[in-house]
Amino acid sequence: MSTIFTKIIDGEIPGRFVWRDEKCVAFLSIAPLSQGHTLVVPREEVDHWLDLDPELAAHLMRVSQIIGKAQDQVWHPRRVGQMIQGFEVPHCHIHVWPTNSIEEFDFANVDQNPSGELMEQSAERIRQALLADGQERYVPQR
Repeated sequence: MSTIFTKIIDGEIPGRFVWRDEKCVAFLSIAPLSQGHTLVVPREEVDHWLDLDPELAAHLMRVSQIIGKAQDQVWHPRRVGQMIQGFEVPHCHIHVWPTNSIEEFDFANVDQNPSGELMEQSAERIRQALLADGQERYVPQR
């Protein structure tokens, strides 16, 4: 049975994509810790990150770093957080988000009802930063 992330990747469920390549995608979290909170997700359904092929794991980390640098350029946070915890969906994914404090790592603080308009603005800001970084090949059109 397909995970919710596979359904998003396949277009069965809408997502605000900022990255697409042959191995992974990145889209905004529907329950963000901060503006721009992005999930980097392999196309392949792998439940636990320990089970990722090492080359795929390295690719996901590279894409996470590229997304993080774009977030840093857009929001200028103290840090860009990254986390793999894997409890919500049985499909490996890396959380990447602009953060200014350790308290912003607590998933009890997610925005359960983010503004759709603000989410789309955040996605577009990340896309524009990625385009400015020369990543046009991977930045999806709206």
